[in-house]
Amino acid sequence: MNQKSCSFPNEKELRVGQGERLSGGHSVSYDNNSALSAFRGIPISELKKHRILPALTAEANGWEPVVSPELLRAQEEWEAVETIQPGTGCQAISEQPGQLISFSEALQHFQTVDLSSFKKRIQPTIRRTGLAALRHYLFGPPKLHQGLREERDLVLTIAQCGLDNQDPVHGRVLQTIYKKLTGSKFDCALHGDHWEDLGFQGANPATDLRGAGFLALLHLLYLVMDSKTLMMAQEILRLSRHHIQQFPFCLMSVNITRIAIQALREECLSRECNRQQKVIPVVNSFYAATFLHLAHIWRTEQKTISDSGFVLKDLEMLAKKSPRRLLKTLETYLAGVSKGQASMLGAQKYYGPQAPYSKDLTFTGVCDLQPHSSESTWLI
Repeated sequence: MNQKSCSFPNEKELRVGQGERLSGGHSVSYDNNSALSAFRGIPISELKKHRILPALTAEANGWEPVVSPELLRAQEEWEAVETIQPGTGCQAISEQPGQLISFSEALQHFQTVDLSSFKKRIQPTIRRTGLAALRHYLFGPPKLHQGLREERDLVLTIAQCGLDNQDPVHGRVLQTIYKKLTGSKFDCALHGDHWEDLGFQGANPATDLRGAGFLALLHLLYLVMDSKTLMMAQEILRLSRHHIQQFPFCLMSVNITRIAIQALREECLSRECNRQQKVIPVVNSFYAATFLHLAHIWRTEQKTISDSGFVLKDLEMLAKKSPRRLLKTLETYLAGVSKGQASMLGAQKYYGPQAPYSKDLTFTGVCDLQPHSSESTWLI
């Protein structure tokens, strides 16, 4: 909307009488019955901006201006205006967008709230019997150090927690993921078609977290809140929107989190956790490295949505067998990003036409591939 450049009086400059001076050196003649004539033709937004409306609708220095019902109604309408972000379908929750939340702040939230009811449901390691137990004892990875088991249990407990839209921290995590992936500056609705555009199956992200819980959202948050991994996430998002090779980005990410959970429970990450004396950073890096490898396979081998089940099955086997190899690949990728080198995922021109993910395509995830045995009953 084009607006004229004008000078306005402020509240102190607005006076009763004739020939009073306005800011900018302009003078306007008006009396008690025609005070509004000085502002005729000026947009309501400008009157609001320069605090003229409050001055015209309240007593000032003993003067009661004659205010038309139209002006009062205009002021009420202006105050009721809500900011809309064009093109996103998202309405701002408030005039001031909510602050982004860091991974460490979100993690601290889970470290301080009572998760005892969720912790009762976890099974930290998978059950092995017979020859499988003997083979694991003789040739399997080392046990996780005793001092790291509480941190491991926290990871598995968060994977039991669902998404609670009434929890402000949960909402901020969702908002941060959306803003960082789309570049939007505005808050958006926690339910809506815009989540399908990012690769959830429906309008409510909570319905896609089976088997990974809130840990799946924490992993996405981890991915988007670091500048180097954010670049990786945006590359994978572009690949997911390829007109032939498209796949649901967020739903695929949830499946990568499920693989990370299983690798942790099967003690495939214990050696690396013991080496670094940390669990959460190792699990985060393993998730990112596995997602990166999936994207590389998807692009170079020209996979499509019909291959999703097979790709995830092979990826899970590789990730559990060679976690250190995947982590090294991630380190190489991030070092290249820091130096401004070309991505492993290839040039932008490869991706071709971009398209939103189609809900009509059939996606096979990790949970669809695993038998419902007693070992997997702990999953959400």
